[in-house]
Amino acid sequence: MSINGVSAIHYFVRAAFCILIRAGLRDLSPLVEAVVMSRNSPDTGIRVLKTIRRDQLAITRSAFSGGESVADYMDTFDVDLFLTTNVDDAQKVIDSRQCTAAILKAPPANAPKIPKGQVRIAFDGDAVLCSDASELVYKTQGLDAFQAQEDALQHTPMEEGPYASLLIKLAKLQERLPIGGKDSPIRIAIVIARNSPSEMRVINTLRAWGVYVDEAFFLGGVGKPKVLTAFNPHIFFDDQDVHLEAAANLVPSGKVPYLTKSVLPGVQTIG
Repeated sequence: MSINGVSAIHYFVRAAFCILIRAGLRDLSPLVEAVVMSRNSPDTGIRVLKTIRRDQLAITRSAFSGGESVADYMDTFDVDLFLTTNVDDAQKVIDSRQCTAAILKAPPANAPKIPKGQVRIAFDGDAVLCSDASELVYKTQGLDAFQAQEDALQHTPMEEGPYASLLIKLAKLQERLPIGGKDSPIRIAIVIARNSPSEMRVINTLRAWGVYVDEAFFLGGVGKPKVLTAFNPHIFFDDQDVHLEAAANLVPSGKVPYLTKSVLPGVQTIG
């Protein structure tokens, strides 16, 4: 995991390390690592390093690029997830397909207290966990055609989207934890606008990937904020501003950029 702007997400990183330690995994190096990457110079980066020490974050690696983009260094640190407030860096990472990237929204002013004892992560589905192919059917042919296709292809797994690899790795991490079920230190939810009959393809896709998610919400166009408030994630990932604008007022949220060549930006999609 790489973080550009540690103050915006330090509680998420702290929770991840603390929960895994409570689970009995003292040696975290094979499982989880966070890297701070900043456009600051090494000299001005001292403030970031002092923040890490003050907050007792288990972060030992850092990179300071002196004003240059940090996106070119994803492969150097084998990054799986890049969290940033810099739109250009996030877009460059997404277009390179080296890892996933999210543009952090401003943290909600009156967010509920982050739950203790678990790291909670919520994902959107189409164009986030899965590819945007189904959304393109909706965009070009409409809802009825989309529903018919997804029902007919319910046993055909969808192609992986930008966050599929991260989800699969989180699922494998869950399997290695000594505590499972509802008390697992990591709890994963998908919160998507699909409904019957298109939801079965999502479930069967997750099975084909060997992924277990703890909670799934198929909202059929109902707004996501109330579900997210109840689930109370440390972070929620979505690709659409229409969902993120409401969610970011309630829970920490990150926008998943589209590929530069994608036809989806600016069009209404199913979410």
